[in-house]
Amino acid sequence: MRKFDYEAKDTTNGKIVKATVQAESEGEAAKLLVGQGFSPITIKESQLQEGFFSRFTNRITTKDKVVFTRQLSTLIAAGLPLSQSLRTLVDQTQNRRLKGVIQEIIASVEGGKSLHDSFAKHPEVFDKLFLALVSAGEASGTLDEALQRIAAQQEKDAVITSRIRGAMTYPVIVLVVILGVLAFMLFTVVPQVEKLYIDLRQELPFITEVIVSTSRFLTQFWWIVLIVFAVGGYLLVQYLRTESGQRFLDNLKLNFPLFNGLFRRLYMARFNRTGQTLLNTGVSMLDMLAISSEAVNNEVIADEIRRAAEKVKGGKDLSGALSVEEHVPELVPQMIRIGEKSGRVDEMMGKTATIYENELDEEIRALSTAIEPILMVVLAIIAGGMVAAILLPIYSLVSTIQV
Repeated sequence: MRKFDYEAKDTTNGKIVKATVQAESEGEAAKLLVGQGFSPITIKESQLQEGFFSRFTNRITTKDKVVFTRQLSTLIAAGLPLSQSLRTLVDQTQNRRLKGVIQEIIASVEGGKSLHDSFAKHPEVFDKLFLALVSAGEASGTLDEALQRIAAQQEKDAVITSRIRGAMTYPVIVLVVILGVLAFMLFTVVPQVEKLYIDLRQELPFITEVIVSTSRFLTQFWWIVLIVFAVGGYLLVQYLRTESGQRFLDNLKLNFPLFNGLFRRLYMARFNRTGQTLLNTGVSMLDMLAISSEAVNNEVIADEIRRAAEKVKGGKDLSGALSVEEHVPELVPQMIRIGEKSGRVDEMMGKTATIYENELDEEIRALSTAIEPILMVVLAIIAGGMVAAILLPIYSLVSTIQV
């Protein structure tokens, strides 16, 4: 299918419409537009190609998707036809990539596809949770409510992710400062110390000799160090993209001291919030577990949810299936068990998600408070060690000269 940009007159209201349509040829595009009630003015094949930098400058953010989802929900709730609602959003959308995606969705919907199938053509923008809720909303006739739930879910995920990134900002800044101090000492101060000892024809102390040798090597062969780090970084990234590498990283998140509590609460909050949203929209229990296993974004937790799903498929209660899993805290099956008895599993999963989201906030604050003194001590040890290794030999040298 080729993409065509067109300008046409809407025969129902006389308005001029500019958008994109997918068709096999220009003639097929014209027939499609006429069949939709448009009088084509110009039709030409789209020449817009996305460049390397435009992928970053026109990146579709979570905020863009939330605004689009909420506006689409509002327009549908107001009684506008789906196609007209999407066309209205094209004019209001500033992001070029998202505008192009919406135009393709319009072409797909007007070509007879369901909204779910039209969204599914863009998995890089709309994930499985989004698609599942849209499908459930279409089936139940509550598409506007489903879209509102999607937007709320996206906002909660964005807030949590933002808080975690915020907590990591300070440590990153301190680590950069530590590297900066090391670089300054090695490339500026250490060579001067070496020159002083050479001028005085004195032997360098062992520790100072090690630091001087390191400085000399980095000064002369810095390009080798850069190559080693670049190749090492590339190989590490490639490994982490493999199944075993991803599993290693996911295991590390769940067991790394100081951070394991944060990640465990994050995944439990995400699992329960996703489960509540899906069940509340009418998605079946097994489909909910399948989608939630991917939504948690951790293969270790996902495997445990999949194992629980197999047990549920065999007739076991969800609470009992989850209770034996290693990384599922006891609170989760306990709350779900209450929901199973009352027939409100979705409600109890929502309450559980709220508990873990609140605990996650506390964990982030506690982690930020704990990291600051630890990093300051590390900075003091490194900087102090460098200063001691440089200045103490100088004091010793001065004392020898005076004697």
